[in-house]
Amino acid sequence: MRGLDPAFGSHPGDNPPAMSRERAIAHAERYFDEGGLFADLARRVAIPTESQNPERDAELSRYLTAEMQPSFERLGFKCRVLANPLPKSGPFLLAERIEDPSLVTVFSYGHGDVVRGQENSWRAGLDPWILKREGDRLYGRGTADNKGQHTINLAAMAAAIAARGKLGFNLKVLIETGEEVGSPGLKEFCFENKTLLTADVLIASDGPRLSPQLPTIFLGTRGALNMDLVVDLRAGGHHSGNWGGLLANPGIVLAQALATITGPKGEIRVPEWRPDSLTPAVRAVL
Repeated sequence: MRGLDPAFGSHPGDNPPAMSRERAIAHAERYFDEGGLFADLARRVAIPTESQNPERDAELSRYLTAEMQPSFERLGFKCRVLANPLPKSGPFLLAERIEDPSLVTVFSYGHGDVVRGQENSWRAGLDPWILKREGDRLYGRGTADNKGQHTINLAAMAAAIAARGKLGFNLKVLIETGEEVGSPGLKEFCFENKTLLTADVLIASDGPRLSPQLPTIFLGTRGALNMDLVVDLRAGGHHSGNWGGLLANPGIVLAQALATITGPKGEIRVPEWRPDSLTPAVRAVL
């Protein structure tokens, strides 16, 4: 049976789970209190990885090769930077730490690109590429999406390894560089490398928090399929006083079409779109 290492965190002569947990937490607290988190995040924020700006293509690659790859390798990960299947799209970094093929393999995801810095829109004293602390807040492009998240994840891994000598599971991490422009090539990359990316569970850190004071864990994410629904019946405008009731109104047609898709509360009315995989337990919870 696949599962976590039964010796997870064991050290001779102590209470393995409790003691290793305490050591890991203490390690993480020192990392934060002594400025390690600030230094690592500041270095990453300083790389202007604007995927919306074609002039920053070299910065996307530099973020992976000069910053993230060495950071993972220091924790015993094997890394490779892989080209995007789509031309002129940002590369991918895959970091792997396989401790035992019989253990659970976790797959995690992050993105190193950010939206445009918009340097002129920041208030005095702030710069998108310079991390700055004001009270209990950190300012800089990418601190909340997504460099801050994978910096914290790396710190957690380092704390666990320092305390236990291992994670107790296998881990694969994919860092992409095009999320802010719709992740071009991600689907093709995953399809081409599905064996390489095989895992038992996906745990990603990229999304909103319901409260700034508390961590938020979402147990599942719905996908999306974008489409354009257009009603173009004729050229030009036709006055409803002369033509009302005689000519179909595109607005009314469109409203009726939308009403056939969902009900007043958002329930799906297209039978083929409704999931058929919900278990009785999940139905009961919902």
